[in-house]
Amino acid sequence: MAKELAINEEFLQQLERLQMLVKNNVAGMFGGNRQSKSFGSSCEFADYRDYIAGDDVTKIDWNAFARFDKLYLKLYLDERQMHTRIYIDASRSMEYGDGKKALQAIRVAAAIAYLSVCEMDKVSIFAVKENKIEDVVVGMVGKDAYMHSILKLNEIEFSGDCCISEAILPSSVGYGDGMSVILSDFLTDNDFETVIDHLADKKRHVVCMQILSKEELLPQVRGKVHFFDSENADRFYRKNIDKEIITAYKKALAWATDRIRNYVGARGGDYLLVSAEESVTKIFFENLVEMGVLK
Repeated sequence: MAKELAINEEFLQQLERLQMLVKNNVAGMFGGNRQSKSFGSSCEFADYRDYIAGDDVTKIDWNAFARFDKLYLKLYLDERQMHTRIYIDASRSMEYGDGKKALQAIRVAAAIAYLSVCEMDKVSIFAVKENKIEDVVVGMVGKDAYMHSILKLNEIEFSGDCCISEAILPSSVGYGDGMSVILSDFLTDNDFETVIDHLADKKRHVVCMQILSKEELLPQVRGKVHFFDSENADRFYRKNIDKEIITAYKKALAWATDRIRNYVGARGGDYLLVSAEESVTKIFFENLVEMGVLK
């Protein structure tokens, strides 16, 4: 059976609609605290975008206006450019629930990357495997580079374990230059708190999205069940699943989600619990807008 592609033509069309909504509602920067729409005055041209009321009129390309009868802004690379770094948990547990958690993680990463490059931010995407990170896309700038590189996300293989802190800590994470996004189910005994502390100390805007499947959020199983740990087959759980067990599970899940939410919030970051079945549009234009991550 062919692997379902997370990034395809239909999904890219959804991202174009996201951008249209952003342009209609934009009041600031996605993923950052900058309010300026000016990207610097260097000589290195980067891209065009539509003119928005309040933009610097000196950056309008009047030649383009003469040709297309529409206002476009010329954007230039700037040394103060923000750098969005996205880390995808590529462990086997992300394939639980028909692999929809993995698909959701890839699509959310692609959407964040798209909105970032539309603001001329630099974007890097990494897969977290065991205790290492693997480069997927590094230093991407502009929509042309996005279209050329983003399909690489389809090639991420989800297997093994994921040690988020051990993997990210030895890498270069930047200092005060943008957003760090961690996409994971966070259902692990491995440490993830240390890297959140590290990123906060580095003045990064930390966003943790916990992606869980429908089965994990609202378990429907009943009767005698034999569960195996997705990342360690030697660990298993055999139990007669009844109402009491389900109630205990829901309490444990609430404790686990509150733990990561409170930990990230205490360090000035943002946390969002995401269902693997939720639409990207709902995540970005309801959940993230309500949180103030997307303006």
